[in-house]
Amino acid sequence: MSSLPSADAWRAASVRTNGAAPNGTQMDTVELLVRDLDAMTDYYQRAVTLDVLDQSGATTVLGRGTQKIMTLRQEKDLPTGSPRSAGLYHTAILFQDEQRLAASLRSMAERVPQTYAGSADHLVSEAFYFTDPEGNGLELYHDRPRDQWNVLADGSVQMGSLPLDPNEFLRRWLQDEDAVAQGDTATIGHVHLQVGDIPSAKRFYVDALGFDVTADLGSALFVSAGGYHHHIGMNTWNSAGAGPRAASLGLGDVRIVVPTRDDVEALGERLRSHGIDSADDGHALRLSDPWGTRLVIAPGNAG
Repeated sequence: MSSLPSADAWRAASVRTNGAAPNGTQMDTVELLVRDLDAMTDYYQRAVTLDVLDQSGATTVLGRGTQKIMTLRQEKDLPTGSPRSAGLYHTAILFQDEQRLAASLRSMAERVPQTYAGSADHLVSEAFYFTDPEGNGLELYHDRPRDQWNVLADGSVQMGSLPLDPNEFLRRWLQDEDAVAQGDTATIGHVHLQVGDIPSAKRFYVDALGFDVTADLGSALFVSAGGYHHHIGMNTWNSAGAGPRAASLGLGDVRIVVPTRDDVEALGERLRSHGIDSADDGHALRLSDPWGTRLVIAPGNAG
């Protein structure tokens, strides 16, 4: 019987990097504001294969095992957002290994094949893309082992976009469903945002929040902490020149976990030195990026 890594070991180990964002920083849950809560819950539960961890009133929390991944909050009165506005490009769910990703991919192919949008081998990862029933982008992926990544002399991580055949991936990695245990086997790996311009994004996410640049393509920027290939991606492919977001369906907030409460307080001081407003409730720091995308930053040692 093959031996799979433990739930703690499968995440790539962090390495020390130059940015102020602490090593051990990770992405946490993503909130989506939705019109049809039942349909969206069904999509993420039955097709994506997430577990419903909590359901109360107008909110559903989904994840894997005890790991929260996504919160769906019903907002029937909000308009649909413009595809050219700032906001969400896609939410990226990171699976522990190829076998668990293949199980989710098969479910998507069987239940919602019309939502498939493409695939790519990014050298550091293998990814499959979808568009959910309300137009939100979704990436399902797994990481290759970190020792297979090509880190360049300037500290950036070499990434690409090579062809990836989903049918061949399934033939290679799909196992009997009973042999693929779930548990805490998926998490938010990264979040990719649409922004109005890259220089402003860099000033906010790199200069102020302290993330490291892992790739700067001019029209897209990828940043991380701890040497990951990217925790946050930003692009202007559809949204160049976009101003602050209007209230709409789609992205609610993005949550980031740092190791300790001291890290939260240090970030608050750093933001003040950059003239950026934030609110600290004694636990989490809440703020918005230049386009009104809401961020919540909290310590990972909290219950």
